[in-house]
Amino acid sequence: MAGEQSVILDTCALLWLAQGGGQLSQAALQRIAAAAVVYVSAISGFEIGIKVRKNKLKLPAEPAEWFAVVLEHHDIEVLPLTLEICLRSTALPAIHADPCDQMIIATAQSLHLPVVTTDPIFLQYEIDIIS
Repeated sequence: MAGEQSVILDTCALLWLAQGGGQLSQAALQRIAAAAVVYVSAISGFEIGIKVRKNKLKLPAEPAEWFAVVLEHHDIEVLPLTLEICLRSTALPAIHADPCDQMIIATAQSLHLPVVTTDPIFLQYEIDIIS
């Protein structure tokens, strides 16, 4: 496999990458650039769509169009929410209250992927993070 280990972006990391990466650390940007594959969970589509609908997030296009452009431009692959991931997310310790982040954590655990995130709570789930 070329490059370093694949990574999964949490929703904030995806948004920051799409905005030019300015809020991501240099180390995170380097890991993303070197990754064999950069993934995002399908739950990030749900989370972004909800934030747009509630006017908590403004995008330059509708969420579906925005996602299509960002995924292609950054060569990001979407990981589906499988039954295993959904069930794993419900079995996680109740440390993180955000169900979307729980899905990302469960995906990372299931596939042994480090998560690009600045959320320190992710560390409590015994997964590797890239902050």
